[in-house]
Amino acid sequence: MGKQRPETANQIDRIWQVLDGVMDPEVPVVSVVDLGIVRDVEECKQGFNIIITPTYSGCPATLQIENDIAGALKAAGFGDAEIVTRLSPAWTSDWMSEKGRQALRTFGIAPPQKGSNVSKRALFGQDPLVRCPHCDSMETVQVSEFGSTACKALWKCKSCAEPFDYFKCI
Repeated sequence: MGKQRPETANQIDRIWQVLDGVMDPEVPVVSVVDLGIVRDVEECKQGFNIIITPTYSGCPATLQIENDIAGALKAAGFGDAEIVTRLSPAWTSDWMSEKGRQALRTFGIAPPQKGSNVSKRALFGQDPLVRCPHCDSMETVQVSEFGSTACKALWKCKSCAEPFDYFKCI
């Protein structure tokens, strides 16, 4: 698409602001923007397309996220926006913003580690090195591959003995 008209750029900026206020239904301290689910906002003939990619293709919260986005946009006067789900390329935890990672940490969820070296540990049967979001210790152990949602695993800190979720790297 060619150069955007100033009013279109302003509308897109407003849409991003609205989307930044839409929280993930399973982790309500991080927005769908900071989680990296919202990929793009595109102008189209009918209005705007909001491009999203769920964290998992079978994520049970996807429909709720779409409804929350549509409701927030409609309330802000963007009723002509359409949510478009794209599964390719697949979502990666590297798309999560630093603000989103910090929000998870503050909430007591260890954020996913960034970068490809993390996944290489799994090739050798090694758990990732996960920092406890409560006391900052690296003395942690995975208790279960399955946490409170499909995108999290249950971990425990050996230092403070607190259990916590770890948002899995994908």
